[in-house]
Amino acid sequence: MVNLTVGEPDLDTPEHILLAAEAALRGGDTHYTATTGTLALRQAIVTKLARDNDLPYTVDEVVAGCGGKHIIYHALAATLNPGDEVIVHTPYWVSYPDIARLNSANPVIIPGSEAQGFKLSPQELAQAITPRTKWVILNSPNNPSGAVYSEAELSGLANVLRRHPQVLVMSDEIYEHFVFGEARHVSLLNVAPDLKQRTLIINGASKGYAMTGWRLGFGAGPAFLIAAVAKLLSQTTTCPSSISQAAAVAAFAGDQQPIAAMREIYQQRRARMLDLLAEIPGLSCTPPAGAFYAFVNVSGLLGKRTPEGAVLHSDTDVVTWLLNEAGVATVGGAAYGMSPYIRLSFASAIEVIEQGCRRFKDAAERLS
Repeated sequence: MVNLTVGEPDLDTPEHILLAAEAALRGGDTHYTATTGTLALRQAIVTKLARDNDLPYTVDEVVAGCGGKHIIYHALAATLNPGDEVIVHTPYWVSYPDIARLNSANPVIIPGSEAQGFKLSPQELAQAITPRTKWVILNSPNNPSGAVYSEAELSGLANVLRRHPQVLVMSDEIYEHFVFGEARHVSLLNVAPDLKQRTLIINGASKGYAMTGWRLGFGAGPAFLIAAVAKLLSQTTTCPSSISQAAAVAAFAGDQQPIAAMREIYQQRRARMLDLLAEIPGLSCTPPAGAFYAFVNVSGLLGKRTPEGAVLHSDTDVVTWLLNEAGVATVGGAAYGMSPYIRLSFASAIEVIEQGCRRFKDAAERLS
């Protein structure tokens, strides 16, 4: 089986981060910490936000959790009431609408368009906001499309948000370090600092530092929201792992060279995957500007018949056919609210990417 579903780096956590964790273990740093995270970690997060994002924060405006998803959940739980609305644009990371539903809110799904680069337009946002809107969720670089918003695009969205002061904004920037070509990661608050008091930035160590299993994410936002999240955290997980926090201090405030090395590896893998996908009949793909996924349009395969006589009617059919026929695992676009697409990850070795795409091509050439 060739697995192209992987949503995490296949690379190892950098050595200096491992050494920091080991020192914490041997130094007896194995106890509960403050609910919002150790002071050292929160200071490291403040340092990281200033260095990488040119965003000023204080330690009482950041909170650490057991991954970015952990903070997303608690932020929505702390703010949503039954019937509130959360605006989500497709393609979306799979958890956004479900977390809204778990907290008795209604996800308002705005259909995306490949013609618009899979990005939310100001006009679409303006039409979706109602008196019940509590949150708008933005994700750049985007999972699964790889879309990266420009300063001008974010400014357009900010102009709409200024007209609706009751709306909170969640900016998920977990893939910020992986942008390619001419793309550049920009935070909403870089172009609209006046929205800081109602914007929560979501980020963490998982993707950029190859630390998914360490489960360390953070939120940066207004102190009132951070305090509300902390109250919930104190009754659920108490605090993140003390060892993971010590490791994250080294990640956020330490040597950043490993990130550049990982970005170069992903850039090479991205180029190779795009070249191979271009050889497969029935596929097209807008090159991802960020993250480590290709969101592949499979409309050219729909209506095709397999050697066994089955007809491919949807991206779900394509995923099942590819798994059974070629032993290649992918994720259907329906999971991200957008069809007919499939997501392929290039967070795998070149050899895995080549084998998976070769099998895909062989199987596609047997369709009629």
